[in-house]
Amino acid sequence: MGCIVLNHVEKRYGKDKLYAVKDFNLEIEDGEFLVMVGPSGCGKSTTLRMIAGLEDISSGEIFIGDRLVNHLPSKDRDIAMVFQNYALYPNMNVYENIAFSLRMRKLPKHEIDLAVKKAARTLEIENFLGRKPKELSGGQRQRVALGRAIVRSPQVFLMDEPLSNLDAKLRVQMRTELIKLHKQLGVTTVYVTHDQVEAMTMGSRIVVMKDGIVQQVDTPQKIYLNPANMFVAGFMGSPPINFIEGKLLESPEGLLEFHTKQYALAIPASQSNRLIEKRKVNRVVTIGIRSEHVHLDPAYRDAHPRSQIPGSHKISEFMGADLFLYADIGASNLFIARADLDQSYDDNEKVTLTLDLRKALYFDTDTGENLMQ
Repeated sequence: MGCIVLNHVEKRYGKDKLYAVKDFNLEIEDGEFLVMVGPSGCGKSTTLRMIAGLEDISSGEIFIGDRLVNHLPSKDRDIAMVFQNYALYPNMNVYENIAFSLRMRKLPKHEIDLAVKKAARTLEIENFLGRKPKELSGGQRQRVALGRAIVRSPQVFLMDEPLSNLDAKLRVQMRTELIKLHKQLGVTTVYVTHDQVEAMTMGSRIVVMKDGIVQQVDTPQKIYLNPANMFVAGFMGSPPINFIEGKLLESPEGLLEFHTKQYALAIPASQSNRLIEKRKVNRVVTIGIRSEHVHLDPAYRDAHPRSQIPGSHKISEFMGADLFLYADIGASNLFIARADLDQSYDDNEKVTLTLDLRKALYFDTDTGENLMQ
């Protein structure tokens, strides 16, 4: 069984015992593709290295299958790692690189040959078995590194930013290949990345980390639509979510209005009731709303007269299938809306942004907590 369990795992450094990872608790299911994501220095690679046995843990327990592996050396944990820099032997050809770990285990030559050729077929690198790493492209080298991991038939694959050295087009291609490979092999995979697009497209579940602490563990859809806090909402999603800070005041109808110095927005009934339950009347909160829920269409504006923000166009970003408009609304950051592809805007042109507040997220400004949970 390739399940992994981390119980209260921590890593502390130096005389001051500064936390790199703090109270990490997680159960990774057999056959799962789990992605750990967060900014540089958040502790994701350190956690992966602790699972691998390349980094000692300060406290806690790590199980792989039914074995406590705290004190087991890496070679005895039945794991295979794929690194960012490929870590291929430059003096060996592709066949020899893939076969190396099997030769170290002194397997019979015919078994090694069958395993190497099977991995090469799976990864479509059969024609490169006689080449040295320097004769391969970045994508081909990464496939060789994957082949070397596959032939070991481990319980667990551990991947530390394996695509970060590839160009953008090849990264997209290799993401697809890795997902296909995981479905084919069914091996438990823990994948570390700082790229939230990789995390969203690859993981069956995602662990979002910040400052050594787990912020949220959930499916990509739930993390995107229902983030636990402002950090997760701001880190996950491209373009980033819009945030606005304001005060909640009660309207004559008994619902809530969101007030800033420039405008007031009518909060829909279901959100109003939840915020009243949370005792947020007359409190400052932060609304988060994604660009796809910000509308520029005059017809939408007329249908939602109390959901509007005035702004002025600053930048338009054409992304092929999408056009994003960045507007100045008098806040610290530009506000982003998804616009129609056939629209064009002049510099500083006045625009009206209509927010679908039914899809908005509401956060405690002080703690960052999602108030809708």
